[in-house]
Amino acid sequence: MPSLLESCRDEFGTDDLYKVLGVNKKAKEGEVKKGYHKVSLKVHPDRVSPEEKETATQKFQTLGKVYFILADKERRAVYDETGEVDDEDDAIPQDRDWTAYWRLLFRKVTMEDIKDFEKKYKGSKEELEDLKTAYLEFKGNMEDILSNVMCSTEDDEPRFSGIIRDWIKKKEVPDFPKFSKETKKSKDNRKRKAAQEAAEAEELKEELGLHSNGSLQALIHARQQSREQQMTGFMDDLEKKYAQPKKTKSAGTAKGKKKGKK
Repeated sequence: MPSLLESCRDEFGTDDLYKVLGVNKKAKEGEVKKGYHKVSLKVHPDRVSPEEKETATQKFQTLGKVYFILADKERRAVYDETGEVDDEDDAIPQDRDWTAYWRLLFRKVTMEDIKDFEKKYKGSKEELEDLKTAYLEFKGNMEDILSNVMCSTEDDEPRFSGIIRDWIKKKEVPDFPKFSKETKKSKDNRKRKAAQEAAEAEELKEELGLHSNGSLQALIHARQQSREQQMTGFMDDLEKKYAQPKKTKSAGTAKGKKKGKK
């Protein structure tokens, strides 16, 4: 069985535990946890295709062990001082259910969380920043803007257009032709597409037996933000905002046994 550092090299391209989590050596406890959460969302076995599941599971397990070490003050201190990991440390579980461990650290996002997030997000400073970023990135293309600003639907277009026109008037953003000179045909096509997606969401709701407005609303968002990567990003942001840490007992001190070297 390869050592943890060897697994990190093979699966993440580095044997630096901090780089695996995307943080620096001086990262505080919260930053280490945030780094683990961010990377784990990318490699979580439930978030990849069936073909990638086996590889993702291995990476997810390796990632869990990395966090297990860096989240423990004493083990982290040993690693910082020696650059080594004790692969025979009995306190580091080899056959742990890392998905269950992950869930202990980050609670599941519920529909209530999503609705609460949407309520706070719409009209917030964060939404305005996201809108401006999307406007500049997509050069005024409203369809792309609606697809990339979280929680937005066709109903948000008039509100967004008013905000953007005010920015243009104040010269805070350039006046892109795709925005100011969009044709009626283009607008009608977007409305027709939105109506079709809403109808598909309604059909899917019936198929799945979902009857709450919140569930239907989530399906409409999923349809209108149809790109899987965009929806994953939306859920990632929700996870980051609502993940609540649960206190876990320290696993003890590291033992001086066989070590894997950098």
